Amino acid sequence: MLSAGRDYLRQAWWLTTFPGIAIMLAVIATNLLGDGLRDALDPRLTT
Repeated sequence: MLSAGRDYLRQAWWLTTFPGIAIMLAVIATNLLGDGLRDALDPRLTT
């Protein structure tokens, strides 16, 4: 979707903005989930 919208970026900016935001939110959510699982399951992180 990002690649297809690249040609129309000046006329229709939303074609690349909203899919880009969706990808960014998916990456952040995956990162937070991984951090939470590591904190919960890693026995070496006891403080």
